[in-house]
Amino acid sequence: MTVDQATHIHLIKHRIGVSVNGESARYKELKEDKYYIPKDWDMKIHDDEFPEYQITWGEMLKNFTEQSNLLYHKCLEELTPVLGRKRAKESARFFKTFNSQITMDVMFNWRSFYHFQQLRNSEHAQVEVRQLAQDMLDLVKNIEGNPFKETIEAFNLN
Repeated sequence: MTVDQATHIHLIKHRIGVSVNGESARYKELKEDKYYIPKDWDMKIHDDEFPEYQITWGEMLKNFTEQSNLLYHKCLEELTPVLGRKRAKESARFFKTFNSQITMDVMFNWRSFYHFQQLRNSEHAQVEVRQLAQDMLDLVKNIEGNPFKETIEAFNLN
């Protein structure tokens, strides 16, 4: 799955019976600049001190993220000859924003998956985490042959 850093942290915090293996900017260069812009950030910025900001919060975050991604690559390029490749990768990642996305593999046992669904597939959960939980449940429901049909019904995860 591909998720933003905040959602990644939610998954890491609920690790009992969960295995998470994700991309790391420490060990490899993140060549693909994946990032997340919340869909509900479409309201204009209202700031009397800065009337030039006639864009939405989503547009502002997109611009900010794209600038930080440019700085990440430039920093990596210029620090590599000075610090070496390993330290340059570790240092350049500080330019990555919290909405940067990584791809990771996640594996749950059933008890942990159910617990995660109860906590995160709820109206009280963060929007992005709730969507992830729903997507995960949909994937389990759509496994060929539907092997978890009775289990999903028994645990009331419909």
